[in-house]
Amino acid sequence: MSASTASPLPASGAPAGFTTNELAACVIAREIKDDDLIFVGVGTNGRAFTLAVGIPLTAARLAQLSYAPGATVYWGNLLDPDLSRMPDNLRQDSLTRWQAAACPADTGFKCDMLARSRFDVSFESAAQVDRWGNLNITAIGDYDRPKVRLVGCLAQPEHLAFVRRPIIVVDLDRRTFVDAVDFVTSVGHRVRGTPRRELGLPGPGPALVVTDKAIFDFGPDGGMRLKSLHPRVALDDVLALMGFAPEIPAQIQITAPPEAEELRLLREVIDPRRVMMRV
Repeated sequence: MSASTASPLPASGAPAGFTTNELAACVIAREIKDDDLIFVGVGTNGRAFTLAVGIPLTAARLAQLSYAPGATVYWGNLLDPDLSRMPDNLRQDSLTRWQAAACPADTGFKCDMLARSRFDVSFESAAQVDRWGNLNITAIGDYDRPKVRLVGCLAQPEHLAFVRRPIIVVDLDRRTFVDAVDFVTSVGHRVRGTPRRELGLPGPGPALVVTDKAIFDFGPDGGMRLKSLHPRVALDDVLALMGFAPEIPAQIQITAPPEAEELRLLREVIDPRRVMMRV
């Protein structure tokens, strides 16, 4: 397939009208296995919240209703929040009142669970992602005199160090997809030529990168590899938004579109008020 070839339309019978948020939620939900313990981090607001929290929580609920009824979420200080009753908004009062199996007050409890590799899946978003899956949420530019000081590491280093299947959720943008991150907040598959196993990291590293235009995984050498193009997205459009060339397979797959029942669940059951995926 040449770089100028546009991807085909969705398969016959597939729903024609869906958003990229809905597509991402469906892709992620299909990756969740029964009895997975899922770590969802925090987000700020706007698009950053949707990527870091909204899409992952929506996908987790879709998985519970469709593929993985035993999957459990740990979000913020809430262990197994009742995702069948999404709050009308996400103000602090709503979170405090959100019914959950437990609400451990000690953040160290989560960090201990991370260090003991108790989580199967985690969701990551970042200001920079490079070809090896390294993430930067610390600083743009020189660390001592940065152009932009970002949120800081939070627990993201532990996610990529210990979680079995970290999933990166971020929009495709040339400023985000860079050849080498300015600061390595979280180690992907290789740092300055050194494989993660030589750094003593026990987890396998990031498994998937879900974007608004394509899905990526990682090849045997740890480099980012195109897994599928979203319907009606051309390869040229994807490559133009990346600061490096990912590995391109001989046969490029098209991301499976949402099924009618998945869309019904997303729109009518899980998030009818668009609290989670409003942006």
